[in-house]
Amino acid sequence: MDKFFAREVEYILSGVVERSLCGRLAIYMELLLEQHNMHGYFADPECNRKQDGEIKTMLDEKERVVKIQCDLIVHSRGNEEPDNLIAVEMKKSDHPESAKQSDKTRLRVLTKQLGVFSTDGTARPEHVAGYRLGIYIELDIKQRTCLYEKYKGGDMIGSWMDRF
Repeated sequence: MDKFFAREVEYILSGVVERSLCGRLAIYMELLLEQHNMHGYFADPECNRKQDGEIKTMLDEKERVVKIQCDLIVHSRGNEEPDNLIAVEMKKSDHPESAKQSDKTRLRVLTKQLGVFSTDGTARPEHVAGYRLGIYIELDIKQRTCLYEKYKGGDMIGSWMDRF
């Protein structure tokens, strides 16, 4: 994030939408994957497909099937185990609280354990989950601060704030 903020601060302050910022952040994340020899993994913004081109869905906290499109994910596109590593949701601080809570709920659900695999180990769960880590990023452009929340196992496990 330090490199992202150092290089992209003017772009961030220009008021560009989160989709654009997540696209830029994906570049920095892929460089990190490369540096750590995590070949076969990708940082994909706005990804909404899973294996065989199916639309990604999850079961929300009320067990309803919901189509999902996370702001940014780090995954293997179904080719490595583990597949789902990091789910990132980004919001600007001036968004409605309901939108922020929706992103946080998504991270709680996405970081829960995966569903049951078939006995032969080939069939994947119907819904997306099992991300090793979820990160909520909230940017306050006026204050030049960034709130982070870290999610694991369906729970928020920490939060902190930085300046940019």
